[in-house]
Order: sequence, then C-alpha cells, then structure tokens
Amino acid sequence: MPPTTAGPPIPPLPSNSSSQALLDLIIQIVSLLLLSSLNVRSFVGRWQVLHSKLSTLHSALVEILDSPYWSENPLVQTILPSLLSTLQRLKSLSDQCSDSAFSGGKLHMQSDLDMVSASLSSQLNDLDLLLRSGVLYQSNALVLSQPVPGSNNDDTEFFIRDLFTRLQIGGMEFKKKALESLVQLLNQDEKSARLVAKEGNVGYLIHLLDFNAHPSVREIAASAVSVLSTASDESRRRVFEEGGLGPLLRILETGSIHLREKAAAAVEAITVDPENAWAISAYGGVPVLIEACRSGTPPLQASAVGAIRNVTAVEDIKSSLVEEGAIPVLLQFLISSTTATQEKASMSIAVLAASGEYFRSLIIQELGLQKLLHLIHDSPSSDTIANALRALSSLAVSDSVARILSSSTLFVMKLGELVKHGNLVLQQIAASLIANLSISDGNKRAIGSCVGSLVKLMEMPKPTGVQEVAVGALASLLTVRSNRKELMKDEKSVMRLMQMLDPKNEVVNKTFPLAIVTAVLAGGSNGCRKRLIDAGAYQHLQNLTNKDIAGAKKTLQRLNGNRLRSIFSRTWRE
Repeated sequence: MPPTTAGPPIPPLPSNSSSQALLDLIIQIVSLLLLSSLNVRSFVGRWQVLHSKLSTLHSALVEILDSPYWSENPLVQTILPSLLSTLQRLKSLSDQCSDSAFSGGKLHMQSDLDMVSASLSSQLNDLDLLLRSGVLYQSNALVLSQPVPGSNNDDTEFFIRDLFTRLQIGGMEFKKKALESLVQLLNQDEKSARLVAKEGNVGYLIHLLDFNAHPSVREIAASAVSVLSTASDESRRRVFEEGGLGPLLRILETGSIHLREKAAAAVEAITVDPENAWAISAYGGVPVLIEACRSGTPPLQASAVGAIRNVTAVEDIKSSLVEEGAIPVLLQFLISSTTATQEKASMSIAVLAASGEYFRSLIIQELGLQKLLHLIHDSPSSDTIANALRALSSLAVSDSVARILSSSTLFVMKLGELVKHGNLVLQQIAASLIANLSISDGNKRAIGSCVGSLVKLMEMPKPTGVQEVAVGALASLLTVRSNRKELMKDEKSVMRLMQMLDPKNEVVNKTFPLAIVTAVLAGGSNGCRKRLIDAGAYQHLQNLTNKDIAGAKKTLQRLNGNRLRSIFSRTWRE
C-alpha cells in the first residue's frame, strides 16, 4: 500500500499582504485543518479535541470578518500573526499524523500536539474576549478619548471594556498604556470606580500583582488596585471578593517601597469592612502589618497602623496582635509619628485597653499610661485626644491607675478644660472620668469653673449617656462648697436647672435635676436654699411631688428644712 500523502500545501502569504489577506489565509488554513484532522491515522483522540477547537476558531474568525471595524483594531493585528504561526505548525503536525509511514517518536509528537493545542486555546480565549468586548463594532475603538467626569455611563462602560481588552490581550506596551489610562480614570471620581468594579475584569487586574508579571506592569497594576480599593464601597468589595487581599499582603511583605505603600493603602481600605478584616489572619497578615509599622516609610506606617486599627475589632485577631508585639509598636507611635498615625494608633490602643485585663496589664507594662497622658496634652487632634481618654478610662479600672489619675492635678485640669472647651465627644468622655475618679477636694476646686458647662450637658438628649455622666461629674464637684457657690452665682446655670426641673419640660428625665438640687442642698447652706427658692424650685418640686415623681418629695423636704421660715427673713449671704 502506498503511503498516505500530506494534505494540500498552505498557500504563501504575499510580502505586502493586508490584514484582509492575512485573515483570509488563516480562514483557509483552518478549513484545510478541519478536513485533515478527520483523516489522521495517529493520536486520533487528540485530533478530535483539536477539531472541536478549530471549529470554534472558524466561527470566531467568520464573526471577526463580519465586524465592521476589525481591520482598524491594533489588537487584531497582534493576534493574527501569532495565530498564523500556530496554525502552520498544526498543519505540519497534521501532515505527519496523516502519513502512514510516519515513524517519528510518539512521545515527541504527543508533546508537540499538546503545546500547539495549548497555544490554540490561549488564542481562542483572546479572540473570544475581543469579540465579547464589542470593540470591533466601534470605529477606532482603541483610541477612544478618556471620559471626563460626568460622561455618559454607556461611553464610560465601553471605554472600560476596551481598557480591559487591551490589558488582557495586548503586549507589554498595550498593557502599560491601558493601566495608565485605568489609573487616570479611577482617580476621576467615585462613579468611575464603581463602573470599573462592575464592568472590568478585576480578577485579571489582581493577577497582574503576581511577581511573575513584568515589574513596570505590576507597579501600575498596584496603583490601580490601590485606587480601586480606596475609591468606593463597591469597588473595595470587588477587590476583596476577587482575592486581592492575599497578593496585596505579599507585596506589602516583599515588594519595593513604592509598591508596599500602595499595597498598604489598599489593605487598610479593604479591612475597613469587618467582614473582610478577619481574613488578615487567614492570610498570615498580622506579622506583615506589624513589620511594616516597624520598618516602613511614614506613609506606609500610617496605612499599616490603619489596617491594625481595623482588625483590632476582630476578637480572634487581638491575641495575635499582642503575640506579635503590636502593643509596644503602637505605643511608640503615640509619641513619635504624624498626627494621622497617632490617631489610628490611639484608637487601636483604646480598643485593646477595653478588651480585658490581659491587654490592659501589657499596656501599663509598656509605659502606656505615661504615653497616653503625654498625648492628651500635646496632640492637636480632638479625635486622638478622645481615643487617649477612652484608653485611660479603661486603664482606670485598675486601682493603681485610678489613684495616679485622680491625684494628677495636671490631668484633672485638662479634664476641666475639655468639659468647657472641647467638642461634645470630648466633653462626654471628660465628664465620665470626673464622675468616676476619686478626685481630691483641692483638684475639684481647681476645675470648679466647668460646672456651668456640665449643666448645659445635662440638657443634651444625645449622644446617649451624656446626661448621666454630666450629672455624675456635677454631683461629684458639688461636694465642694466653693463649687456649689459657683453654680448658684451663675444665673444661666440656675435658669437651666429650673427649666429642667419644670414638669412641663419632658426632654430631661427629672431624676437628673433632682440629683443636682439635692447635691446643692446637701451642704446645708441657707444662701443656696434661698437662691433655689427665689428661682422657682419650690413650686416645681411641689408639682413634681404631686405627680409622684420619684425623689421629688425628699428633695422638697430638704429644701424646706427645719429653718424654712427663717430663710425668707434672711439676706442671701453665701
């Protein structure tokens, strides 16, 4: 029997061939291969798989040919030559497998077929992506102008699909230019980031963070992922859902300084969501974050501390943070870092201090008390001071710490200053400390000027708990005679107290003003009694007693006293 001859030869491609001629030649070769793959004599199973891929390729090529602007698309020009090379190699293998006299090595042929099949699959994937993107139906698709803020959503979405097509199919320069355009788009506004998260292949973008990627591509990709992570809730979730946290932590651990800064910013943003923060431990990120705090640049440290602040809310991670040495690192930032880093570190310490005796003892052991006291006097940030005060409140559970704070005139004076001049958050925390610490009479006298501010806080229904701590602080300060006189001399404070005592005023729980009137009367001063009666306290207390308000009758009795008649005949002299 004569040997089987090879199929028809591949026609040559003219040296000055156009894109149309190249595509026509490729389609012609695919048609030849579809026939020859059915007549092979060896490796029939592999050729059946190849026949299926060739059928899919033929359909894709016909669809490209029917696209109105395919010849203008530079990506098509990069795909077609490599596809032609693959098909020419496949035609050579087809001829060998169709020759009954072929006596080459089977393992070698098997390997060749597998490699060509893999190349064909990759090129099919590129063509499919190109067709699905829709860019072949848009004239000059790959030179679209950058959308400006406020652009039509359809235009922006098409631009995004075009970018990711270039990113996935194109060569090095295509990828770099696509990434640069993507970063520029992401920096425009939050809407653009949401559209990128919706329309773009974020998973592929994260794939470019891999250390196998070209360094220049990986750097721009890191910038894009960082911006995407920080731009909006939707884009941040998408980065996490596509597995971005692990690669970002690897970059944070071993990347260049610039890349580490970008990765740290992204990790901080991702861990803002509690449902994402737990994954830091799963990826082994706790020691990575702490090492970044120790050895990073100031911007890197700020982001790493921010991520630690986010994960301290996760119960299971707190112990890991302590075991890896987070507490001394965070405390050091309280006295030697930027304002933003101080704020994040102080919040972390506040959370840990509130988490149990074990954490509090470690903070005290690392001289945290001294550093927190230093911070509240020196920090220009009200948020940082609030965090430090919260931490001190937690540490004050310890009797030794409570004694130190109570006896510190400088600290108590700072609390009085914050009650008078701080924002509402600071006022509430400072008032709580005044109420709970055993402050000496001398220090109480030193901050007596804040009693009027505490009365004002009593009128505040929000935030929750502010009225209670204001009453507690005021009652504590009123144990000192001079502070009672200070309050009674303040016309506005007495008027506010009477308004709160008025049964018609339903905003304030009557327990609060009753407690303060009782505290004023506890000193037994006839002058204070007369001042309250002149202001209308007697009538209000009588009405409250008639309504059976708890504590009203007892306070009224204190106001009357055994010397009620003499009160009206004496001159107020206190």
